[in-house]
Amino acid sequence: MERFADKVVLVTGAGSGIGRAAALGFAKEGAKVMVAGRSEEPLAETANLIERAGRDAAARTTDVSDGEDVAGLVSETVERFGGLHVAANNAGVLEPGTVAEMEEEAWNRVVAINLTGAFLCMKHEIFYMRDHGGGTIVNTASNIGAHASRPGLGAYAASKAGVSTLTRVAALEAIEHGVRINAVSPGPTDTSMSLRPGETEEDRAGRLAEAVPIGRVGARDEVVSAILWLASPESGFTVGHDLVVDGGATA
Repeated sequence: MERFADKVVLVTGAGSGIGRAAALGFAKEGAKVMVAGRSEEPLAETANLIERAGRDAAARTTDVSDGEDVAGLVSETVERFGGLHVAANNAGVLEPGTVAEMEEEAWNRVVAINLTGAFLCMKHEIFYMRDHGGGTIVNTASNIGAHASRPGLGAYAASKAGVSTLTRVAALEAIEHGVRINAVSPGPTDTSMSLRPGETEEDRAGRLAEAVPIGRVGARDEVVSAILWLASPESGFTVGHDLVVDGGATA
């Protein structure tokens, strides 16, 4: 199945984890993919994985909290591939800290990347898409935020709750222009972000066997399948939705 044949897809946070898996998933289904993120080497590896699979890819280091840099990313994507049809805004960071103890610099960094980054990406993606036949955007929020709270994760929860709310507002604003926007909210997934400091994958599996109703950590491909569905014509009547993929943790 190639739901994204001849489509141009932009994925941020594509150097690892869900972002890399999403970029590979879009490419597997026929897309030309621009991968973006903070670090050059991991991005190049993602692009190489796509190209070795016989698909077209390009990589660009980008600071999603910088509006000019994001505008340049969208422009370069269009110049490189001839358009932009789908965007998966996945860039994000997690920095633990209680409200009383967290440094202001750490708070600002989390909000800048997770929330302001989603705003800036959507701003420039919508601006292009609405004048070029429309498109779809999927933002990565989290089950921590609009759906659940965790002590010590205030900045992350607040930023991701903001992504969920901003997604709904942007979706209502953009749909009349043919731009369809939704979000996916993963629970604990098999990425480094779900590991506590000093925790092994085996430790995590034991912890989540008790904490998550389904009894295990989520696979990256399970989250990616939700992202691809939201980005595809199959979800054409889905607008402003936040799809939770967390094994029942917030049910």
